[in-house]
Amino acid sequence: MIRDAPRSDPEVSGDGTGQRGRRARRPSFAHRLARGALEVLIIFVGALLISSALRTWVGQMFIIPSGSMENTLKINDRVVVSKFTQFKRGDIVVFIDPGNWLETPPEARTGYKKLLEDIGLLPSTATNHLIKRVIGLPGDDVKCCDVRGRITVNGVALNESSYLYSKNGVQVAPATVPFEVVVPAGRIFVMGDHRNASGDSRCHLADISNNGQPQGMNAFVPISDVVGPAVAIVAPLDRIRLLTQPSTFKNIPNPTRPPPAEPTIIPKGVGC
Repeated sequence: MIRDAPRSDPEVSGDGTGQRGRRARRPSFAHRLARGALEVLIIFVGALLISSALRTWVGQMFIIPSGSMENTLKINDRVVVSKFTQFKRGDIVVFIDPGNWLETPPEARTGYKKLLEDIGLLPSTATNHLIKRVIGLPGDDVKCCDVRGRITVNGVALNESSYLYSKNGVQVAPATVPFEVVVPAGRIFVMGDHRNASGDSRCHLADISNNGQPQGMNAFVPISDVVGPAVAIVAPLDRIRLLTQPSTFKNIPNPTRPPPAEPTIIPKGVGC
């Protein structure tokens, strides 16, 4: 049979004195401190990478800077925007300024706060983003107004009473200047819930483009510039709630014709 080589008694030192062998040394305080710092750094970097990935592909938080969406959204509300959900008519969306809509952009963060914003740990204060409600999709006929003063989309009137701004029981009008548009391909028509304080698509129907596009094209937001739909208010605590599509938009039929390459705007040069 196989035999093991004889081994010495671990209790006895090589000099036969009977003293116990040297015990393993405990790591020094400096070594333990360095190891702990490295573990914290790994956890922190991992959290940053996860947060950055979520911001890039899943969702992003924005601060509401103005009253154009009151009372649905109030100044300094924090909203989460989904980057993987397809928006619909009636949804609230965040989008890049389609053509000098912003007169006075909000002040951007600097330093470490900008870093935390870039990785998604602070809400975005991006100076070139706006937030409005989608009223018309490509090909939709949006008109103001029917005999009862309501906006119509593809011939069906919207009941906007659930979200239009009101104060002391008086609700703002859906619009005050008559217009009719057909939304061009690849673009959307948007409006703020506080119509009297919103420089939205209505207010840019007479804009002259400096890039060769037809007059009024800047009024229609390119779908490619939409960050995504706002799905929830997450702060302040007393404002937390989900943001859903108003039921009135579920009754709107799809357009019967393909969307045109250029918008139809009647009358030409109309504003808000």
